Amino acid sequence: MADVPPGVAPAVAALRAGGCVVLPTDTVYGVAVRAERPGAAAVLAGLKGRPAEQALAVLVSDAEQALRWCAGVTPEVRRLVDRCWPGPLTLVVRRSPAAAHLDLGGDPATIGVRCPDSGVVQAIAREVGPLATTSANRHGAPTPSAAAQAAAALLGPVDVVVDGGPLHGEASTVVDCTRPAWRMLRQGTLTFDDLVQASA
Repeated sequence: MADVPPGVAPAVAALRAGGCVVLPTDTVYGVAVRAERPGAAAVLAGLKGRPAEQALAVLVSDAEQALRWCAGVTPEVRRLVDRCWPGPLTLVVRRSPAAAHLDLGGDPATIGVRCPDSGVVQAIAREVGPLATTSANRHGAPTPSAAAQAAAALLGPVDVVVDGGPLHGEASTVVDCTRPAWRMLRQGTLTFDDLVQASA
């Protein structure tokens, strides 16, 4: 693991051992486990104090890593991937059979994937695979901008905290692409018009 950002090696070791880490993304701090960890939804829900039925986002190292777990990706969605990743865009798509076993909360037929513009996240995901992630905050509260405060806001300890400095980003835009008429689930930096233009 040469030329990787500081903090990546201990985070990789913790995740491989089944642990939880707080890490910097390109928007806010997140708390993550390996997406293939059994009970991932319950583990992260317990740390945030939220229902385990709420869907988790899956952070990936690149488009190819994401697409292995996605089905029915249209040319328009593929253009969004090519033009908006890495970046603050989460795409909700149908799961492929390879992702059927994942415990991510939400609809078991869909998956929300994102490739953040973060060298830390990309390096970790290259080593351990996709990451089941949610913002590092108490449910319903703002996400602290500092790593230590984000970890302290959770309802239990994590194994590793990767400090990426102060983060003041807006949460990612989330769009449901499971049907021909896309649906904006959360607007972040990217607007719906931005997505329409990027997919054309």
